[in-house]
Amino acid sequence: MQKVSELKYERLSMEEFAQEIKEVIHQVKTADSARAVLAARDRCNQLMIRWETAQALSYMRYSINTADAFYLAEKEYYDEVGPQAQNYLLEYTRAMLETPFRQELEESGQIIPLVFRSFEVELKAMSPEIVQDMIEENRLVSQYSQLMAGMEFPFRGENLPRPMLMKYAKSPDRATRKEAYEVLGKTLKAHSDQLDGIFDQLVHVRDRMAKKMGYQNFVELGYYRMGRLCYGPEEVKQFRENVRRDVVPVVARLRKEIGKKLGVDTLMLYDYDLIFPQGDPAPKGGKEAIFAAAKRMYHDMSRETGEFIDFMLATEAFDVDARKNKWGGGYCTSFMAYHQPFILANFNGTAGDVDVVTHEAGHAFADYTTANNRYVVELGVGGMETAETHSMSMEFFAWPYMAQFFGEDAGRYEFMHLLDALSFLPYGTIVDDFQRQVYENPDWTPAERKAAWRQLEAEFRPHITFDGIPYLEEGTRWQYQMHIYETPFYYIDYCLAQTAALQFLLASRKDYDDAFHRYVRFLSQGGEKVFTELLQEAGLRSPFQEGALQTVAQESEALLNELERALSQETK
Repeated sequence: MQKVSELKYERLSMEEFAQEIKEVIHQVKTADSARAVLAARDRCNQLMIRWETAQALSYMRYSINTADAFYLAEKEYYDEVGPQAQNYLLEYTRAMLETPFRQELEESGQIIPLVFRSFEVELKAMSPEIVQDMIEENRLVSQYSQLMAGMEFPFRGENLPRPMLMKYAKSPDRATRKEAYEVLGKTLKAHSDQLDGIFDQLVHVRDRMAKKMGYQNFVELGYYRMGRLCYGPEEVKQFRENVRRDVVPVVARLRKEIGKKLGVDTLMLYDYDLIFPQGDPAPKGGKEAIFAAAKRMYHDMSRETGEFIDFMLATEAFDVDARKNKWGGGYCTSFMAYHQPFILANFNGTAGDVDVVTHEAGHAFADYTTANNRYVVELGVGGMETAETHSMSMEFFAWPYMAQFFGEDAGRYEFMHLLDALSFLPYGTIVDDFQRQVYENPDWTPAERKAAWRQLEAEFRPHITFDGIPYLEEGTRWQYQMHIYETPFYYIDYCLAQTAALQFLLASRKDYDDAFHRYVRFLSQGGEKVFTELLQEAGLRSPFQEGALQTVAQESEALLNELERALSQETK
């Protein structure tokens, strides 16, 4: 068993990739039987495993140190040749869709129809005409990620990366929280020309790609690029309305009560990260204690999760220490050729550190479980909304074990976690609708974009204010939400997944074993069924139905009240 640090990286050159994929395409086009098409498909899948593994390994090693010259060069190589590879794969996709053996392959069950549906979406997401634009887009995204990774925030005599600065946003001392956000705003303002400039270029290059492909704007192309197979802009519009009507009032009511307990008349942005006046619960130990507790938890949860965490720890598949030049977010990826998930995060001593070994580990468990699925190369673990359901639900299935991480503060963690989860829905909806408006109006000025963000905050989070916070009061909170720059239209997937995860939580409070069984079934099928089908099979309601969130919001509020009563009894 190799450790992640020992996995061999070897560049797969564009020349080698091109030669192989051209032969595969020819094999599909000249196939004289369904069996011959399957042989070509298998060959393509093996090529894709090599390609995706090389790309993922190089990106991982770049992200743990964005100043590493070798892996920076490798990332830039894939950024440049990646669109060319996609163009070749487009030819393969078209050949597979046009093969006269498609019906036979589908009816015989040798390739499920969903694979061909995903191919059809891929054709709508890519064109040879936009290859150079995609290269430019990759360059701009890298420019943004390097800017954010290298940005330092001067705070009380130290220069901190943003994840470490945000630790102080949860301080029980209001002056400290305010100071942290002021430093955040002032530092971002010092880079405002770059932040505005990079985003403006990204908007225009994406708009240009969409129009070259015959779309009115990037919104439609953006949805196809996300590979969505069971919903589109109209369904998401209904979801946003469900959030506005049924979740926003509940969150506003709950957050105002929190403000009273914090002793503040006006809930400021810098008050929003804190739930309890005495300070929010934090893990009782450092990194080693967290991983020891995670190992105990997953062994108790099920045999499969026990085997999974042992594998992750034995292969040292976590990098969680915050440091300069490390990418500032968190993610889970997988190196397909090795069947090896990997998790990157930035521990900062807050409850978010525990979320890494629940949320990101939920992703990794899905990768681990589905590694040998028949369609994993083409369909992965599912759409991003499905993948995020894996991770967000695991956070809630970890609740019975929170005392191992937080000791006597486990109940306070559960209250905070649920309130944050419910509160996230309005924020995530802001992110999504902001992107819709921006790409429908690509010629907006930076000031117009910021005004749109302020208006959405007023609509979906009317209970908080940004007034007086340098730069952020201008409507710039979105500039350090990396998804907006890097992966447009991804963020709504978190919201959709959160609604499913909340339903799993509520079900687990009634029958944990049954809910967990349904969750593992949901997860183990990977992408072989679409999100709405998986929800139905798991007994969960689709978030796209009108009024779908009313019960979720009401029952979550009732559970929060129950948790709060239990906390009150503990303090008596």
